Amino acid sequence: MNSVLIILDSLDQWAPYYQTESAITAIDYLKNDELSHTSYLVINLCADLSYHSEGYYCSLLAQARRHRVIPGIDALNQIDKGSMCRLDNGLAKLCRKWLTPETGGAAARLDIFLGRCQDERLARVARFIFEHYPLPLLRASIDLSGSSCLASLSILRLNELEDAGQTFFAASLDQFSTKVWRQPRGKRQFRYDLAILHDPDETFPPSNKTALNTFLAEAKKMNINAELITEEDSARLMEFDALFIRQTTAVNHITYQLAKRARQAELVVIDDPASIVRCTNKVFLKELLDREMIPAPKSKLLFRSRPCSWRDLTACLGETMVIKIPDGSFSVGVSRVSTEAEYARTLDELFQRTAILLAQEFVPTEFDWRIGVLAGECIFACKYFMAKGHWQIYHHKSAGHTRSGRVETIPVHQAPKQVIRLALRVSQAIGNGLYGVDIKSVDGYPMLIEVNDNPSIDHGIEDTVLGNELYRIILREFLARLNKKHRAF
Repeated sequence: MNSVLIILDSLDQWAPYYQTESAITAIDYLKNDELSHTSYLVINLCADLSYHSEGYYCSLLAQARRHRVIPGIDALNQIDKGSMCRLDNGLAKLCRKWLTPETGGAAARLDIFLGRCQDERLARVARFIFEHYPLPLLRASIDLSGSSCLASLSILRLNELEDAGQTFFAASLDQFSTKVWRQPRGKRQFRYDLAILHDPDETFPPSNKTALNTFLAEAKKMNINAELITEEDSARLMEFDALFIRQTTAVNHITYQLAKRARQAELVVIDDPASIVRCTNKVFLKELLDREMIPAPKSKLLFRSRPCSWRDLTACLGETMVIKIPDGSFSVGVSRVSTEAEYARTLDELFQRTAILLAQEFVPTEFDWRIGVLAGECIFACKYFMAKGHWQIYHHKSAGHTRSGRVETIPVHQAPKQVIRLALRVSQAIGNGLYGVDIKSVDGYPMLIEVNDNPSIDHGIEDTVLGNELYRIILREFLARLNKKHRAF
């Protein structure tokens, strides 16, 4: 758990707020070398944050001391140069939805306090801007009628706040980090704070509710304060020491954005952004596997601009093949084709979603192996059987109904050695995170199907053999990484 420091030009600036031992002047922060030995969350509220100012050097020195700091140097440089990153597409979409006649029409001036604003109707707009420009106090001018949706963006200073603004800033600061205020006596202090990102509305989540609650309970026993967060809480990311992603990942998705922000802020994060890129896109994975000469079903890339003929493709992959979109999961965006007519229909449908497809030879098996690997060690082994009467594990029927095959979890040492060896070899090529390696075994010969960067950890399935120990193994890895980072201070 990080202590909090609030950096001010003068302690007099804190007079309107509750007294706290967390407040410190910029010069005291710069001169105190002893602060480098403690892990801090630093909130820099200096009035002058321009290049070469004391405020700028507070953020620079905080990063050198490996403190988590808001704002960081990257954010300050963006503001200082007046170069606003391209937010127009995402921001304009939000603004068109929330900037209505009731909220001021096509233009608005928005004061943003640690990702929050006083007008709850524009809360999503404020959070979106803060996620791209993580500064404690911002003033944004939005104009949908102009060439750029974000007309201007500037740093709002503490001494510019009137009474209502001061009250709201105090509430925002309290929500952003409750550690600013003195904790009530007797309240347990945890060593670390772990954010578990999930989507309660997800159809096929990586962990069911019981599994998530087990993570929370086991973390508490290990002196870790674990908390479930959603996309709505993304502005709070810097309150935590680590991020555990339990939501289906994608590169063009909030999961990847938060993984990147967590890594940039030197949080411990599983799964890391590099693993998300390498695992979620089957095109990337195919090239990686080819380079590493890892055994896999024969495959070929298909390009919308120059599609491959059915005759040429069958000569390479056989009469029956599987066509996949690059970023599908849970058997979504996967089709089996056996005729030229099916092939043409499938390409017409899937090329509307992506410029590249992956064609793979059809290798029928009764089940796929799923080997869970964490930091280079196998932690569980499952047989995922095909859905009854179907060729995939998940059978997506019409009207949104989905049926899946049964799962058999076995002790890792009982899984075939060649399957385990392949799972470890593949994981080593991907990274050092938590992976679910899917392998088919044909006549004793294992071949890789895909690698999942956030594999399912469901109560009653993957934990059947180890029980709660499976959750403790994963949490102990977080603890080991956090302790290693803490010792580096």
